[in-house]
Amino acid sequence: MLILVPKETNRLRYIMQLMLTRLLGLDVEFTDKDLYFKDFNGTKFSYGVKVDEGLLFFASTGLLFESKIIGKDLNHFNYKGEIAFFPVSNKQSALPFDPFAAAFYLVSRFEEYLPHLRDQHNRFLAEGSDAYQHGYLQKPLVNIWSLIIREILQNRFPGLRVSTPVFNFIPTVDVDSAYAYKNKGLTRAIGGMLREMQNRNYQEVSKRIMVLLRREHDPFDTFDLQMKLQQKYGYRSIYFILLADYGPNDKNIPHNNRYFRRLIRYLGDYADIGIHPSYASSLQPSLMVMETARLSKILKLEIDRSRQHFLKLTLPETYRNLINNDIVHDYTMGYAEATGFRASICTPFPFFDLDQDMSTSLMVHPFAVMDGTLYSYLKLTPKQATETINKLIAEVKSVGGIFIPLWHNQAFDDETTGPGWLDVYIRMVEEALKK
Repeated sequence: MLILVPKETNRLRYIMQLMLTRLLGLDVEFTDKDLYFKDFNGTKFSYGVKVDEGLLFFASTGLLFESKIIGKDLNHFNYKGEIAFFPVSNKQSALPFDPFAAAFYLVSRFEEYLPHLRDQHNRFLAEGSDAYQHGYLQKPLVNIWSLIIREILQNRFPGLRVSTPVFNFIPTVDVDSAYAYKNKGLTRAIGGMLREMQNRNYQEVSKRIMVLLRREHDPFDTFDLQMKLQQKYGYRSIYFILLADYGPNDKNIPHNNRYFRRLIRYLGDYADIGIHPSYASSLQPSLMVMETARLSKILKLEIDRSRQHFLKLTLPETYRNLINNDIVHDYTMGYAEATGFRASICTPFPFFDLDQDMSTSLMVHPFAVMDGTLYSYLKLTPKQATETINKLIAEVKSVGGIFIPLWHNQAFDDETTGPGWLDVYIRMVEEALKK
């Protein structure tokens, strides 16, 4: 496919390759030569350059030909039942808005480089996002717009071969604390028991003692159940393991505990494994080197996947740190307090560093829903949670995207989360895998 443009920029190349090549399977070539474009007999359109009437033309708002990071007036409106923004006034444009600029604004996380409010963990707030404020957080708009472009191209060029996106389901599990009581060491066991006795939580004290005496099952140790579910339904999960030193927000099992190391190797036999960089590493990026090295040593594998603990993501610093540590795939792109699509896309995409105005080697895999969001932040019932998840799955299936949920090992235990939450996970798996 040939695209006539006023000039080729990194922003332009990035978003065209994402929307046309990655999502639609089309090879793209750019030119600023008007005569070469007119003489080309294949599939072509002009972007930002009006040529002879009858040739396919998409008007531009200019964002992709800039390198500045300044606030934009988005000017939202409704287009065929979906939100759109960056409207264009040229009536000869194939669309009344600039889908390439709009998509770039969303996937580059442009708004996260602008001044914004943060929560107590220094995270960008969902409610501060344009998607939340204008009601499209539950929509993978970039995928939707790409399919609209596909329809326009196929109508104009009937013989054009365009790939059809295929839905996929990739469950992920964060192991913040592999066990509730056991294998934490004598000091933490005694400290936990004394704290619960001070709070007069005698039922918890009794539970802890019974687990330590191995007369009851540790409620966080749900890994055999997870493997049985994986085998039964035929999916493959990704586990993100916290291997930090103990701290206020990093409370997993000691990394040198032989039972914990055995568990990690067990999971590695049946699933893919990534690092869960600690809360502390967000303030001391060098800690990630140590934590990743620990996981690599346990598994005897190079580690190239990551998801930030507490979803601590600050752009572009967090992603630059991952790149510097040879991480190729990150799964942090989502919100703790809301479900939906933080970057308005449900397909992996390369991270574009706006400050450096360049595409990078880091692939961002956005997740759509987290277990704790449903029962802790939104306070949903299991039935409401299942309805919420099913709507998200339907959105992802409709555009052939990848549905990625984020779960924790303790959420597979109804005693920990409350009755019905294990069933929420099972219903989610069945809905995702349903043909």
